[in-house]
Amino acid sequence: MYRCVSAENIEQVSEEEFKNEELVELDDQTGLIGSVLYNPDLAPVPIKNRNWKTFTFAALWMSMSANISTYMLASGLMTEGMSSLQALGTIALGNVIVLAPILLNSHPGTKYGIPFPVFARAAYGTFGSNLPALMRAVVACGWFGIQAWIGGQALDLMFNTIYPGWKNLLGPEVAGFTPTTWISFFLFWLLNILVIYRGMGLVRKLAMTAAPFVFLMTLAMVFWAINTANGIGNLLSHPGKLNTLSSFLPVFIPSLSAVIGGWATLSLNMPDFTRFGRSQKEQTIGQAAALPTSMTLYSGMGVVITSAAMLIYPNMPNSDLWDPIKLAGQFDNAFIVVLAMFTICVATLSVNIAANVVSPANDFANAFPRWISFKTGGLITGIIGILMHPWRILSDAAAYIFSWLQGYSGGLGSIAGVLIVDYWLLRKKELALKDLYQEHGVYRYKNGWNPKAVVATLLGCGAAWIGLVIPGLRFLYDYAWFLGVGVSAISYYLLMINEIKPIEGREDAGTKQTQN
Repeated sequence: MYRCVSAENIEQVSEEEFKNEELVELDDQTGLIGSVLYNPDLAPVPIKNRNWKTFTFAALWMSMSANISTYMLASGLMTEGMSSLQALGTIALGNVIVLAPILLNSHPGTKYGIPFPVFARAAYGTFGSNLPALMRAVVACGWFGIQAWIGGQALDLMFNTIYPGWKNLLGPEVAGFTPTTWISFFLFWLLNILVIYRGMGLVRKLAMTAAPFVFLMTLAMVFWAINTANGIGNLLSHPGKLNTLSSFLPVFIPSLSAVIGGWATLSLNMPDFTRFGRSQKEQTIGQAAALPTSMTLYSGMGVVITSAAMLIYPNMPNSDLWDPIKLAGQFDNAFIVVLAMFTICVATLSVNIAANVVSPANDFANAFPRWISFKTGGLITGIIGILMHPWRILSDAAAYIFSWLQGYSGGLGSIAGVLIVDYWLLRKKELALKDLYQEHGVYRYKNGWNPKAVVATLLGCGAAWIGLVIPGLRFLYDYAWFLGVGVSAISYYLLMINEIKPIEGREDAGTKQTQN
C-alpha cells in the first residue's frame, strides 16, 4: 500500500518547490520482506530521504562529463580526420539528442523512488527485467574496466615521475605491459572498490567536490595549450581532413551514434540516481542544464589541447595524440606531470563510481536479490571489468569510438525504446508500485516474463546490428542507436497497444494504475 505525496503533505521541502508535483511512496514495506524480488537496496526510497537538489544533479553530470573518456572522444574524432569545430559540433549535437531519453527515463525514478531494474519490471516482467538489466550491466562493467585502466595508467605515470626507476622496478613486460603498470592498475581498481563499500553518500560527496577541481585543472591545461600554440586562432583553424560532404558524412554519422552511445547506459539507468531527487523540476533542470553544457565545454577543452598538441608535437603519432596520459608524458616539468595525473585519477574515480558501478551493482542485486547486495554487485562489476580486457578496447581511437561506443549503443537503444513507450505512451506514467516487488502482481505476465518486450528488443537489436552480418547493409550499422530505439519502440507499441488496461477499485492504487 502506498500514498501519493504533494506539496500539502511533505515537510522536507516548501510548497513552492512541489507545486503541481506528485510523488509516490510505500507506506509500509514490511509486507514485501521475504519476496524474491525485494531487498533493501532495491526498495523504494522514502520521500524523507529523497534529498538530491538541482545542484546535486548538475554536479553529478559535471563530474561524469569531466573525465578522460570525454576528452578522448573529442581528440579521437580529430585523429579520425575531423576539424576542431566539426568534432565539437558532433559532440554537442549527440549530447542534446541523448538528453531526451535520459529525462524520459528519469521521471519514474523520482516519482516512485525506484531504481532502473525495478522500473524495467513494468515492461519486461518481474523476472524478465533481468534481460535489459544484465545487458546494461555488461556494458557498464566494460566501462568500469576502461576507466580503471585509464586511472591505473595515470597512477603509473605519476609513480614513474616521482620515482624514475618505477617502470623497470619489477623486470620486463608481462602480457604487453610492465609489472608495475599492472600493479598501478590493480591499485586504482581497489580504490574504486573501497569507495563502493562506503555507499551512495560518498558517491554524492565525491561528485560534488571532484567536478570543480577537475574543470579547473583542465582549464589550466587549456591556457597552457593556447599560450604554447600562439593563440586560440591557430587551434580552431585546424582544418582536418574531411573537407567535403561526401568525406565528412561517413565519419560524422557513426561518430554521432558513438557520442550518443557514450551515455547510452545512463539513458537507461538514471532512475538509479533520480530516485533520490526531491522533485521532477529539480532533477530535470539540473540534468538539462549540466549535461549538454558540461560535455560540450569539457570536450572543447579536449579539442583545444589536442589541436595544440598537433602543432607542438608534430612528430607525435596520432595513436598517442588522442591519449592525454601519453601527451602529459611529453612534459619536462615533473610537478606538472604529477598534478595532471592526480587530476586524471580524481576525474576517473568520480565518473567510474557514479556512471559505471551504481547501475550494474543494482542490476546484479535485481537478478539475485536474496544473495547479492549493492556492495557485492559492485565487486562483481569490478571483476567482470577486468575480464573484459579494457586495454584492448583503448588500443586506438577507431576501436574505442566505432567498435566499442557505437557497437553497444544499438542494444541499449533497443531497451530505451521499449521503456519509453511502455511508461509514457501505454501506462501514462502510472505504475502499481507494490506489484513491482510481488511475484504474482500485475507485472507477472507469463512466468514473470513479457515475451512481447523481449521480441521488440530483439527486433531493435537486429536492426541495429544487421549491418555487421550482411555486408550489403553495413551502412545501417552507422545508425545503430537510432535504429535500435526506433524499431523497438514502434514494434513494442504495436504489440502491446491492446493489452494494457486501467486498474480500478484497488485499495493500494493511490493514483490511477494500469495492469496488463
